[in-house]
Amino acid sequence: MSLKDCRVVLVRPSFPGNVGATARVMRNFGYGQLTLVAPKADLNDREARRLSTHGEEILDQARVVDSLAEAIADCVVVAGTSARTGKLIRGQFGPPEAIMPHLATALSRVPVALVFGPETNGLTNEEVTCCHHLITIPADPAYPALNLAQAVTICLYLLRRECEQTQDKVAIARPASFADQERMFEHLRGALEEIHFLYGPKADALMHSLRHVIGRARPTDMEVGVLFGLARQIHWYAAHHRETAGPLAPEEF
Repeated sequence: MSLKDCRVVLVRPSFPGNVGATARVMRNFGYGQLTLVAPKADLNDREARRLSTHGEEILDQARVVDSLAEAIADCVVVAGTSARTGKLIRGQFGPPEAIMPHLATALSRVPVALVFGPETNGLTNEEVTCCHHLITIPADPAYPALNLAQAVTICLYLLRRECEQTQDKVAIARPASFADQERMFEHLRGALEEIHFLYGPKADALMHSLRHVIGRARPTDMEVGVLFGLARQIHWYAAHHRETAGPLAPEEF
């Protein structure tokens, strides 16, 4: 899945400009699904069109439904934005940085939704209970209320950044396949036998220990390639220095 599979849900938006600005920022950050719950704003209003620059297609394809439950029916993870805390929250509550990792991880497998309440009074208690996580955006206590489109911008940017970082981590951490690792261990064992590092009755036990140490590190394709190179170099060295290679004494293991 991609960010286009993350649904942006605006509940009862009142001002056309906010809807238009939301469509624009969705276009900026690569989101594709906009759903409006019982909107009071007219999507064809001039202000909505003016502020949706390059996001007109998202605005045109926006889905309109009657309830939040309908908007998120097929979503597995839902995060809403609210300034409230308390017992109504059945999941985690916190700033965007604390919640976005949950959405980014889920988005690789299942549909997720970001829900934003009305400009005037936010999500109702019933709507809050539909959310697995609740996001609050820290602001100056003297005036903590953010404009709807500004809140959308902050959340969509931070989720995009988290998704990019998650993908980078997965790409870096993904281990090599079992088959590639087995081929590497086979070459490495042959090389170590040539220099008599693996020798005698303890050879199998020592190789088992090496496999355990290397396997525990979950080597990536690049790291397996390095070990292949090491085995090749050992083979080359053994072929050109056979007169100096000899068995190690058992106490040297």
